Amino acid sequence: MNTAATPAAGASRLPTARVLTIAGSDSGGGAGIQADLKTMLAFGVHGMSALTAVTAQNSVGVQGWWPLPDEAVRGQIRSVLDDIGVDAVKTGMLGTAGTTRLVAGLLADLPDRVPIVVDPVCASKHGDPLIDAAAIDALRAHLLSVATVITPNLPEAALLADRDGNPAELASVLLGFGPSWVLIKGGHAVGDPIDHLFGADGTTAEFSAARSDNRHSHGTGCTLASAIASRLGLGDDMLSAVAAAKDYITGAVAGGFPLGSGIGPTDHLWRLRRYL
Repeated sequence: MNTAATPAAGASRLPTARVLTIAGSDSGGGAGIQADLKTMLAFGVHGMSALTAVTAQNSVGVQGWWPLPDEAVRGQIRSVLDDIGVDAVKTGMLGTAGTTRLVAGLLADLPDRVPIVVDPVCASKHGDPLIDAAAIDALRAHLLSVATVITPNLPEAALLADRDGNPAELASVLLGFGPSWVLIKGGHAVGDPIDHLFGADGTTAEFSAARSDNRHSHGTGCTLASAIASRLGLGDDMLSAVAAAKDYITGAVAGGFPLGSGIGPTDHLWRLRRYL
């Protein structure tokens, strides 16, 4: 179980942290690997990627997705780990049970000091499924136990817990699968979004923000998880990392812009707009 949030050995010799995202590609650029790398750049870390799937996706939905072969996923991850190394890892869309088990096995071999952020992506912003039923079982059985923190929204938390309930009830079930922390995002609840953080050690915290009157919020889950991974890779403790990520995603959603004819992306460059 990964509980620490300190940089991996060798990070002090680098100008920044090394953060690996293992996720699917969003051809529209608003979510997935594309959102992850934009977020990591915004936090000043060196982002690296291992693609698990390719999606045909735009502002109105997901038209199709295709998983990569296991050997391709393994090859990408091993290539990064064996040469460059990592200070934090974020997982997103894994798609299939085989990919989920493969990724879990590779991450289980990392040192405990490397934080692992698991965003259990089950569906797109438009509700299109991005995972199969067997992969949900594999998430529970294999991946959650190696996670430092998992970041489900309310529907994902209920799906993984296989029950309905309030955030505390759902987190209690999810912590039983082995992660050190559970962050249940409140964007699907009524009113201003409140994210609830629960630790296996009994720590609890809430992170709130005013709800933005902006429908262009594609990629929020990917962005928040990548922001947390970036801050953990830089050495933040969990509460500080989540607070920094919450501030960033709040500004990114407020700056979301129309792109295409549907739901546009969050603005990953909102902090830099004053300089552009």
